[in-house]
Amino acid sequence: MKSIHLVSWNVNGIRAVERKGAFANIMETLKPDMLCVQETKAQPDVLSVALLNPDGYQANYVSAERKGYSGVALFSKEAPLSVTAGLGIERFDSEGRTLVADFGEFELYNIYYPNGKANKDRLQYKMDFYDAFQEHVEKRRQSGKSVVICGDVNTAHKEIDLARPTENSKTSGFLPKEREWIDQFLALGYIDTLREFHSEPELYTWWDLKTRARERNVGWRIDYFYISEDLRGNLKDAVIYPEIVGSDHCPIGIKLEF
Repeated sequence: MKSIHLVSWNVNGIRAVERKGAFANIMETLKPDMLCVQETKAQPDVLSVALLNPDGYQANYVSAERKGYSGVALFSKEAPLSVTAGLGIERFDSEGRTLVADFGEFELYNIYYPNGKANKDRLQYKMDFYDAFQEHVEKRRQSGKSVVICGDVNTAHKEIDLARPTENSKTSGFLPKEREWIDQFLALGYIDTLREFHSEPELYTWWDLKTRARERNVGWRIDYFYISEDLRGNLKDAVIYPEIVGSDHCPIGIKLEF
């Protein structure tokens, strides 16, 4: 039996979490088999050796064309069979939001989904990205692949997933159409892993820094691990790690057995 511990974290700047000692801390305390990070905000040419070649891990980066923006990375103890950057659609891939790695037992999607708060155009971009991602992952699943999806989805699914649902009902990140997209996506045959183990409220993954919301746990659950239905029997745990600091998000994790 092989046990795999996967962790996902929006670091809000990978160089920043390295400076704070948070990157070394997560590796030492959680010892993940695979760590997916989002919002790296860096091209590889500005990264330290420790980030490019962390001890015991293979690193794969996907960066945005725009410097200091977006970006995702995967650190894995086991080398993937293949790594693909992007969805194959230039308007999304230029922002460096998607990395797909094939590990044999499953394909891992590490995604930094767009934020729609800036304006109507960005909200439409976000919804278009959701649809393009869904089409991409469904093709892989329909071809017989088991799928694990993680990242900052930038939407709280249900009222239980944020501290102040009423006040945010007209805010991108909790709009009806964003929440409905998650409903229909899960209905296709995907599982919100955390809710398989935890039905309680006040489980959040993001807090506003400006209002020091983390101290009061006035947060949002916008970071998720989804798995395809065929992996339900392999899923052994799903957790949030609020004790790990260094970003405005905290890490989340799952454990799979094969």
